[in-house]
Amino acid sequence: MQVFYAYMNNEESDISRAERSLEFNIDKTYDLYHYLMALLLEVVKYANERMDLAGNKILATYEDLHPNTKFVQNKVLMQLSENKLLSAYLFKKKLTWVDHTEVVKKLYYSILESEYYANYMALNSDKYSDDKQLVTDILTNEYENLEIMYNVLEEQNIFWNDDIEFLISMVLRTIERFKENNPEGGNLLPLFKNEEDREFSKILLRKTLIHNSEYRSLIEKYTQNWEIDRIAVMDILFMVMAISEMVEFPEIPLKVTLNEYIELSKFYSTNKSNEFINGILDKVIVELKEQKKIIKTGRGLIGDK
Repeated sequence: MQVFYAYMNNEESDISRAERSLEFNIDKTYDLYHYLMALLLEVVKYANERMDLAGNKILATYEDLHPNTKFVQNKVLMQLSENKLLSAYLFKKKLTWVDHTEVVKKLYYSILESEYYANYMALNSDKYSDDKQLVTDILTNEYENLEIMYNVLEEQNIFWNDDIEFLISMVLRTIERFKENNPEGGNLLPLFKNEEDREFSKILLRKTLIHNSEYRSLIEKYTQNWEIDRIAVMDILFMVMAISEMVEFPEIPLKVTLNEYIELSKFYSTNKSNEFINGILDKVIVELKEQKKIIKTGRGLIGDK
């Protein structure tokens, strides 16, 4: 969607350039996946540094000399630090939070002030499930509300803040799959599930750009009571993309496509866009089915034919 939008606003639009832009932004999204995990490690590193400083004070207290190390010895976080795939990727892409210590500090103190952290530190057990739950709590309670992190991410990539909610869910999925008996926790998620997954985005983008004028005309046919120029730009883009997906991918159920783009419109467009898009696409689908341009195949898709 982002690449399609940029293409439509570029007077010297070129499909090959758009495809290269798509590949670049997908790679950057994968960078963010690793970058979010790297932030967890930086918080642990900062916590260790704080304990070392406290222990070296001239007038160190008993608590300074005998700190509760439950957080810095969290087994899941230690697995992340030992994960060779994560370390290698961060090194290769030079992804680091070294220049953004304010984010690390803000996250650290926000964790310290939380009720879930206090409950975790008070536990006498050392269950792996408790360690995993703490990491889950940090990701779900802190990351999405860490405004300073959003500011830093936006400076590095204008699209990252749009991706962050999805990437947090991917990190959560990664942590959920970690096993206690694996020193590295487990495998990280691949960039693509398979080759078919890799090709999906390329095909969708290319077909959307090629058939853009055709599908816009089809949409305009069913918006005769509307001035096309007054319809939200994003609504038009979403409908063109949805039509492309419905026509080009017979194995994807119509309901799945409709739901995807309606959800996107709730995030990127107007309050009434979802109803508008749903209404127009319902009419477009009827016509395209009659023309045999939408034919769904595969198990569970009988009703979509």
